[in-house]
Formats: sequence, C-alpha cells, structure tokens
Amino acid sequence: MKVHLVDGTYELFRQHFGSARGGDAGPRDATIGVLRSTLALLDDGATHLGVASDHVIESFRNDLWAGYKTSDGMLPELLEQIPVLEDALDAMGVTVWAMVTHEADDALGAAAAVAAADERVEQVLIITPDKDLGQCVVGTRVVQFDRRKREIIDHEAVVEKFGVPPESIPDYLGLVGDTADGFPGLSGWGAKSASAVLARYGHLEDIPDHAGQWDVPGLRGAPKLAATLAENRELAVLFRRIATVDTSVDVGSVDDWHWSGPTDRFADVADQLGAPELWRRAEALAARRNAG
Repeated sequence: MKVHLVDGTYELFRQHFGSARGGDAGPRDATIGVLRSTLALLDDGATHLGVASDHVIESFRNDLWAGYKTSDGMLPELLEQIPVLEDALDAMGVTVWAMVTHEADDALGAAAAVAAADERVEQVLIITPDKDLGQCVVGTRVVQFDRRKREIIDHEAVVEKFGVPPESIPDYLGLVGDTADGFPGLSGWGAKSASAVLARYGHLEDIPDHAGQWDVPGLRGAPKLAATLAENRELAVLFRRIATVDTSVDVGSVDDWHWSGPTDRFADVADQLGAPELWRRAEALAARRNAG
C-alpha cells in the first residue's frame, strides 16, 4: 500500500489563492477545494491518508524564538476556514491531525516515520512542497509530492535542490534561516556557503571553529563565515531546533488512516458548505470500493 499525508494548511492556502486568481474566492471555496482535491486522491486509489492542519498557527516554537511566525496578518477568511475544513474532513471520514501546541509539519513527519516503519507500506507520499519536510525524505520510500507541479521529491532531488542530504536540512535552515517561518539564520551565511560547508561536515557541531581547519575548497569568505559561526553557534543550534520536525506527535497507526467512506453527517456538512455533490461523490466512491 501507499500512504498519503496531506499538508492541509498549505492546501487551504493553495485553494484560496487559486480561486482568488480567478476572481471568485467565496467564503468557503478554499474548504470545498481541499475536499475536492482529497476526494481526487481517493479516486486515484489512495486508501490510507491523513491530513494535518495548523488549528492554532502559534506553536511551541514561538516560545523558542520571539520572531517566529504567528497568525498576525493572516487573512481572516483563511483563519476562519481552518476549523471548518477540519470538521468537514472528519465528516468525510478522513483522518485529521489538528495541531495546537505543534505544527502540521510535525504531524506529517511523525506519520511519515510511523508509516515507514510499517513493512506493509510500499511508499509514503508527503503532499507538500515545504522545504522543511525535506528532512523527512528517505530514499524513494518516503518522498514529498508537489501536486501543483506533479513532482516527486526524493533523496536525490533534495540533494540536487539544497546541496545537502535530507538529514542536514535542519542544519542548513539553522544557518540560512527561513523568512517564511520568521527566523533569520546567521549573518553572511547563504544557500551556497551553507550547502558547501554542510556537504562536507553534515551537522553544525561537526564544523570546525576556524576556517583554517575547513576542508571546503573554493569557498569565498571562509574566515568571516567561520568567525560568525563560532560567535553564534548556540543561535544556529537554536534555529536548527526550530527547523527540526518533531516526530513525537501522536498520530496513531497506519490502520487508523484507512478511508472506508464518509460518516452519516457528511451529507449535512456538504449541504451547509453549498456543495452537496461532495457527499454524492464520496458515497459513490465508497460504494465502488465496497463492491470491489
């Protein structure tokens, strides 16, 4: 079997701004769009899936770094749809991980680890292009899938894009930062310098303090980079901690994520959303599977 793990928050944004580009973003259109795309996954053969969402945008990471991302500035119509989407997916019979103290990324990473440890699972697809989830990629067994580009991101693709393997992605982000998440990285460290150094040393604690000890041929500005890291190593480690997916989140087992059809209340939920065809589609899909 294959396991599909969906970043519900990302999908909600994707659906909303897709509708907005068309000039017709209704108050529940993003939710309806995510439900349709989830049914499309099921229609394409997905059997075991879960959707992770940021029920609360703030998380334990806000306690680690004051500038970490918050819900400030987020569109109200998107914030309001998060619980609506969670409830609708639950009514549709889909496993939902609504994160409060943690983030959707943590649930996705935890579920990927659980699925990868299950011998019955052929492949795990983490459905998001988010670079943070690159750290969860394992060969071709645990991959990311960018639905917009129809692109699989496996181990080789992570290395090609970032210059480092998946296990070094948190270290990479600790050095370069992540403006979308609200932490800056270290001054002077960019994508090229971070990938060059980490390709050689792997992790922050293995990088020597002095540039004269570095074995990174052709690296520009090595003395300044080394001095910055030596002076701010604890800060880089903190940023790495912030960028590290916490796989301790309880997500249940693979069997818990099996979709067996919509619940009895999905018809009412679909009607309330103004999309009764969603219930009919879900019912028809479940009937075909039961008949098969």
